[in-house]
Amino acid sequence: MRLYLLALNPTDSVTEGFLPAAARLGLDVTVLTDQPDAHRAAYPDVEVLECDVRDFRAVITRISTHHRPDGVFTNSDHLQTQAALAAAYFDLPGKDWRATLRCKDKAEMRRRLAGAGADTVWSAELTEPAALDAPYPCVVKPREGVASEDVVLVENAEELVTHTKEILDRRPGAVLVVEEYLPGELYTLETLGDGERRHVLGGFHTELSPPPYFIEETLTFVPAHPEPVVAQVLAQLDALGVGFGACHTEFVVHAGRARIIEVNYRAIGDQCDLLLARLLDVPLFEHILRTHLGERLPADLGARRDGAARLEYPCARRGGTLTDAPSATELTIEGVHLTYRPLRAVGERHELYRTNRDYLGVLRAVGTDQTTVDRVSAAFLSARRWEIQP
Repeated sequence: MRLYLLALNPTDSVTEGFLPAAARLGLDVTVLTDQPDAHRAAYPDVEVLECDVRDFRAVITRISTHHRPDGVFTNSDHLQTQAALAAAYFDLPGKDWRATLRCKDKAEMRRRLAGAGADTVWSAELTEPAALDAPYPCVVKPREGVASEDVVLVENAEELVTHTKEILDRRPGAVLVVEEYLPGELYTLETLGDGERRHVLGGFHTELSPPPYFIEETLTFVPAHPEPVVAQVLAQLDALGVGFGACHTEFVVHAGRARIIEVNYRAIGDQCDLLLARLLDVPLFEHILRTHLGERLPADLGARRDGAARLEYPCARRGGTLTDAPSATELTIEGVHLTYRPLRAVGERHELYRTNRDYLGVLRAVGTDQTTVDRVSAAFLSARRWEIQP
């Protein structure tokens, strides 16, 4: 069977997750990408074809002039609608392109939720700096952004003008969304569906950097959110039409009310998906690919429910050159399995981005007792050094 995988940059999810899973399923994989050299270097044994993957028409043409497809898949935020349209064109299983568009376009997501009576959040779109009469504080973000890129909290109209000008200078032609700040603790809900059956895999409690920026620094696994919270989030996902394949939803809970921040209609990233597969002890990546090949999910995934886990992202606090950092490590301490992977090479110079691009590495910790997992993780990180010289 032939699986077409749409990709931009090579990612850990593809390299360590989806490609090995496809091999175990016996699939012939063809990667379509606009960065073929980077992908051929990352996985030389996989067929890679150059394609303007941001254009669904180019994707359809590239596939139709190559081998007959049995599945079209992507785990990229930016390519969900293109993959959905290509799958629909070839009469293959896939996500509803209207749902992928609603999730990617944050303004459309708000309109859809409000129109369905699921939730109403004050929001507006800007293409140029303007002092809006808004319910401050507000959050400014690119309408189709990801990874906390150019997401900032503004306290008043003056700050709104200043920050929107800075963002638009970096992103000419972009559309920004300004929306009311939603208070509460930040969580995620991870789901997997086949269009008829949907499994809730659990979620994470997310700790952010201090305002005005929103960098995810620590995630702690939550095996099961309270049932009323899950019901509220799933109702909002239903209003968006989300129910096929993997989905990563970020939401806040305040006074018992769950409100969606954003929906990433794909598996959770930044190596959380790799941790989730190990923690739940299920073939997560195979399940995701099988749905895109038209297979039903089992009624019971057989997931373990006794696990505890934590992810930590050491972050750069200033721009400069990374001169010293720990290497990749994998070990077990007090029953806690630790996996550390560097995300920035020694000798690289970077500015301070105030986004996930400031990550220096990622520590994945999996065990059975949360207190032990937290303590072992803290000890591991405190014993390591990351040095940045101006």
